[in-house]
Amino acid sequence: QVQLVESGGGLVQPGGSLTLSCAASGFRFSTYPMNWYRQAPGKERLWVADISSTGGTTSYVDSVKGRFTISRDNSKNTVYLIMNNLQPEDTAVYYCYGPTWGQGTQVTVSS
Repeated sequence: QVQLVESGGGLVQPGGSLTLSCAASGFRFSTYPMNWYRQAPGKERLWVADISSTGGTTSYVDSVKGRFTISRDNSKNTVYLIMNNLQPEDTAVYYCYGPTWGQGTQVTVSS
C-alpha cells in the first residue's frame, strides 16, 4: 500500500524553526516529485513547495521563499520541510503529497 506519514509538527514561537519529515512507503519514491501543502483553519489546502525526483529542482510559494527549504533523501524514502523564521500565518496542518496524501501534521506558531 502507498503511504505517506508526516511527523515533526508542534508548537513554536514566532521566529523559531521546525523541520517536518514525510516517510514514504509502498511505491518507488525516487521516481516521484514530492510536494508539501498546508491548510489553515477555515481555508483551503494550498501548495507550499515541491521537489523533483532527484532533488535537483525545488520551488516555493512566494510567502515562504527564503524561509523554507524542501529536501529529500531517496536512500531513506523521506522528504523534509525545513522551516525557519516561522510566523503566525504559517500555522496550519502540513501535508506531504506524492502519489497520495499523508495524514498531516499540525504546526502552530504562537507567542
